[in-house]
Amino acid sequence: MRIVQKFGGTSVGSLQRIAHTADIVQAELKRGNQIAVVVSAMSGETNRLIAMAHELCTMPAARELDALVATGEQVSAALLAIELQQRGIAAYSHSGGQAGFVTDSRHVRARIKNVDGRHLRAHLEAGEVPVVTGFQGVDELGNITTLGRGGSDTSAVALAIAVDADMCDIYTDVDGIYTTDPRIVPRARKIERIAYEEMLEFASLGAKVLQTRSVELAMRYNMPLHLRSSFEPVTGTMVVQEDDVQEDNSMERATISGVAYNRDEAKITIMGIPDQPGIAAKVFGPVAESGINVDVIVQNVSEQGYTDITFTVPTGDYQQTMEIMRRLCEQMHGRHVKGDDSIAKVSVIGVGMRSHAGVAKDMFDVLAQEGVNIQMITTSEIKITVVIEEKYIELAVRTLHSAFGLDSE
Repeated sequence: MRIVQKFGGTSVGSLQRIAHTADIVQAELKRGNQIAVVVSAMSGETNRLIAMAHELCTMPAARELDALVATGEQVSAALLAIELQQRGIAAYSHSGGQAGFVTDSRHVRARIKNVDGRHLRAHLEAGEVPVVTGFQGVDELGNITTLGRGGSDTSAVALAIAVDADMCDIYTDVDGIYTTDPRIVPRARKIERIAYEEMLEFASLGAKVLQTRSVELAMRYNMPLHLRSSFEPVTGTMVVQEDDVQEDNSMERATISGVAYNRDEAKITIMGIPDQPGIAAKVFGPVAESGINVDVIVQNVSEQGYTDITFTVPTGDYQQTMEIMRRLCEQMHGRHVKGDDSIAKVSVIGVGMRSHAGVAKDMFDVLAQEGVNIQMITTSEIKITVVIEEKYIELAVRTLHSAFGLDSE
């Protein structure tokens, strides 16, 4: 079997951790598998490098930031290769560019255009272990680029696809995906197998085990992912196609796979603006141009020809978005802008919802019985999300987790 193993910052955070990571690689080699490795920078190293740049300049050039922070992964890759070599294993470190990662030229947030995996496949077939820097590549002019936070996950999946791997193992400091946060619900269960679409929803709602882009890429190319712990030798969570997901050997999937939440949310309402064609584009255009992601949107139109638009943004973008909305409100002769940064989102997720009616009603009834007021609602085929006051989030998560039968026995 050919496997790409990805190790995060905590897995390579010290020489002792690097030695333990080498143990994991060596164990898979002894099982007869071909192994390529993708590593992140040592835990905290990227932040340290960025902080140094900002000590010199408040707005360092993005090209130079990429050149700087890319060194963090190079250190991890070289140290792991050295550790493997001293054990008699033929291992060689490769930068993103050397590994064949070609990206666009958007520094700090580059997108992968292509990965030429031919020479790495040759290394693997020769029994060698390529140790590749995650999070980075080069553009067509040879400039070093980085993929943004969490980009090592995407690097690993892209490499697995390029070398025709059978699986991509993502090693982190947790042992898989749970039905909800065990810190809130101690009876949460580890999910053995989860569909790509469900994993995308968990990732988008703040589950920081996997970067959203990596899941999208794995789903597109049907690359199985195994989320597992680098600290405990236990089976983790497999992320696979929906047809490959079975739970408790039952013939039909459970309706709900898990309950997710995100406290990092703020709500903004621009009130009394003209109800006319193109008004939504005028509101959200400047927000998009500022690189701010908008999530839940509700529009209410009055009989007097005016409309109110309410939407959510990440808390970190709240103040900037409020300023944009105040300017727009004045330009459009609107009535008022109001905001609330004490909200949160809670969602129930499951591909089983496609064939089970009444999930939304059940969710709303449960929250109503607990006195939790719903401010906004958004749905998809496999997810129902509500916006509530942040102070009720733990109550909502615990209650929904129990109501949908997710508590462990």
